Amino acid sequence: MKPMFRVLAILALATPAYADSHAMGDADAGAKTFKKCKSCHMIANGDEVIEKGGRTGPNLYGVIGRQAGTAEGYKYQKDIVAAGEAGLVWSEESLAEYVVDPREFLRGFLDDSKAKSGMTYKLKKGGADVAAYLARVGPEVAPADAETAPADNDS
Repeated sequence: MKPMFRVLAILALATPAYADSHAMGDADAGAKTFKKCKSCHMIANGDEVIEKGGRTGPNLYGVIGRQAGTAEGYKYQKDIVAAGEAGLVWSEESLAEYVVDPREFLRGFLDDSKAKSGMTYKLKKGGADVAAYLARVGPEVAPADAETAPADNDS
């Protein structure tokens, strides 16, 4: 096989595996998994309640694309606020990583071995699905907004 064809063959075989490993979550599966989150979180856009839930955690409507630690009417732990001030804006990817182990995520993001998260629950499986669901039920976010959202937007 000529070298160019060999490279093309390798790329053709590798592309599906790469795409699968970098695929976004399944929003339908995330809707089911969100039931675990409802004890602390709701999803509501003003009077429109998308998911009725608890109020011990912030409302997750529009969390994707918002600066961490800035949801109106919610008092956050200082470290999640510090992460937001340091540039953490929730994307589907960062939120999926955060829910697996919130404390370790913040410790890594802030480079602070003592950082704490107010979220005590760890979602070992389905984080990408929940993030995809939250993106689907929230306002549309342009890809650039997920990295440069204004401070008044939150999660």
